[in-house]
Amino acid sequence: MSDAERARDEVGLDFPRAWVEFADPADDEQVFRCDLTWLTSRWTCIFGSGCQGIQAGRADDGCCTLGAHFSDEDDEQRVAGHVARLTPELWQFHDEGARRGWTQFDEDGEKQTRRFEGSCIFQNRPGFAGGAGCSLHILALKEGREPLETKPDVCWQLPIRRTYDWIDRPDDTRVLQVSIGEYDRRGWGPGGHDLHWWCTSATSAHGAGEPVYVSYRAELTELMGKEAYDVLVGLCEQRLASLLPMAPHPADPAERA
Repeated sequence: MSDAERARDEVGLDFPRAWVEFADPADDEQVFRCDLTWLTSRWTCIFGSGCQGIQAGRADDGCCTLGAHFSDEDDEQRVAGHVARLTPELWQFHDEGARRGWTQFDEDGEKQTRRFEGSCIFQNRPGFAGGAGCSLHILALKEGREPLETKPDVCWQLPIRRTYDWIDRPDDTRVLQVSIGEYDRRGWGPGGHDLHWWCTSATSAHGAGEPVYVSYRAELTELMGKEAYDVLVGLCEQRLASLLPMAPHPADPAERA
């Protein structure tokens, strides 16, 4: 895909979105704010099936080029427990990781998975007998687990973005607002605008059979809790049942048509 084709493949960052807010059924001091435009879109991960990657010339990396930062020590320790079960048959760089470690510190002193030969050390390259892609993801599928159990938090959450804001209300009450939305280029910080390609705004990554709130059921349930997720499902279904849903995602096939 040429630079011009890539530019045409992605829609802009700023377009109308339909948000909904509801109280968390499991927590009186928390409310959810959810982007229905994103959650009812037909996005799907196309890793290995047209993904252009975030770095030019490294399409096979997908979004793994930079490695994964850990959200906290618990995240790192959880991943470490699963790394201990990886075998050379599942992890292409098992010997390298065992010999020299699988973590590193970035230039800001933050802990992350180690980059090896240009990408995350856990990424099996195309042609590896155990399968291309994240070895921790492959481990989960082999054991009948959800990949969110074995992968670093940032890896299984993408491209869902969860943020927190304390909201002071006019009646002097305060609630924690948890926003669930699209991890677009801005989610990466200033450097996100320099990514070679990003999937959430790419028309080539939209068109899946199931909307995001269905395909990401396990991840959204983990991020929100089951009761809140069930409320979200009802609201998403109401939106999809509308004859003319407000603010559809511009990358989706129906909108492009």
